Amino acid sequence: MNLDKAKIYVQGGRGGDGSISFRREKYIPRGGPNGGDGGSGGSVVLKATEGMTTLIDLRYRPHQTADNGQHGMGKLRNGGSAEDRVVRVPIGTVARVHDSDEIISDLDKVGQSFVVARGGIGGRGNAHFRSSTFQTPRVAEKGEPGEERTLDLEVKLIADVGLVGFPNAGKSTLLSRTSAANPKIADYPFTTLTPNLGVVRIANDKNFLLADIPGLIDGAHAGSGLGHDFLRHIERTKILVHVIDVSAGDGRDPIEDFEQINKELSLYNKRLARTPQLVALNKTDLPAAQDHLQKVLGYFGKRKVYEISALTGQGVNLLMTSTYRLLNHINKEIQKKSSQQKPMVINESRPKEKIKVTHRKNHFFVEGKEVRRAALMTDFGNEQAIVMFHRKLKRMGAINALMKAGVQEGDTVQIDEFEFTFNQNSNG
Repeated sequence: MNLDKAKIYVQGGRGGDGSISFRREKYIPRGGPNGGDGGSGGSVVLKATEGMTTLIDLRYRPHQTADNGQHGMGKLRNGGSAEDRVVRVPIGTVARVHDSDEIISDLDKVGQSFVVARGGIGGRGNAHFRSSTFQTPRVAEKGEPGEERTLDLEVKLIADVGLVGFPNAGKSTLLSRTSAANPKIADYPFTTLTPNLGVVRIANDKNFLLADIPGLIDGAHAGSGLGHDFLRHIERTKILVHVIDVSAGDGRDPIEDFEQINKELSLYNKRLARTPQLVALNKTDLPAAQDHLQKVLGYFGKRKVYEISALTGQGVNLLMTSTYRLLNHINKEIQKKSSQQKPMVINESRPKEKIKVTHRKNHFFVEGKEVRRAALMTDFGNEQAIVMFHRKLKRMGAINALMKAGVQEGDTVQIDEFEFTFNQNSNG
């Protein structure tokens, strides 16, 4: 079971209906409308939470639905709005629309949150619709349905540095040597089946987060050996430490291993191939390593490599210190670029929504967010509500759009799931 992936269905709460009510008191025979508004439905919110590492809870509770808003009441009493449903997820969780590459949120900071399904707004009570020519409105709006969608969630680790290499190269041993992490270690491939994290402390206030990524194999970029599950965890890292078994254990060739891993990284994501990489020649404490060490050093030429033994600790401090220095340099460059960027100006004004009209013979289809909302909040069993709906369509420009498309009296018009016969006047 993959615990860092989950498919969930989210639905915002429906807004409460507005109330149809009139003031009824002694000596006030013709009290005006006093129906209150419905409350807003709750939204479904993803929140990045410290301490969480998997999505296992959501695999067992894939349906996340927020509560509905309360209905409006008489005496101008508004219904209460529902609380948001907060879904806690690990830091590094990415949410995509189901079966697509459309990313709607990437929660990479503690406490960061994102609304993935908005609750519907509450309907207005009849007190809103009184006018000099409409003294007794027996009409109110229905609450708007909440948004609903299916999402694919996955967790990508947030680590500064990632350890990569073939299975059994000694990455887990290196992680346990340099941090307080306690990964499972044994002398066979694929001991590590899930990424492990550890904090490497160089000195006071000098530390970084190190991730032990499970061993990669030939074809990992195409998904072989759980390749996709492993590779996505190093997409965010700023540095890669490439661990090579220089003892050529299991009859492997250290140089071929190095080239194959880099090929897999490049095929999966071109950016990974450009990520700064430090090379660690591991297991130099073994006699067999001396048979291959000079050949491997000759292959790298003048490139700086680090001869280490994760088991004994030889050369590990130098490797980690160099890693921290490089990371510090990269972070300063990132901060420098960020400070040079001009602040983004956000235009708060919304452009007027375009209404789309299509038709087949005498059947016309009207599309648009505001038009759909107006239809969903209309009580089509109420004649006064239908008149108000027609007026709304006029104000939005939907009636003009229909006429430009060639609609005639008596033609069928459909908005979302609602169908009605077109009447240009409709008492409006």
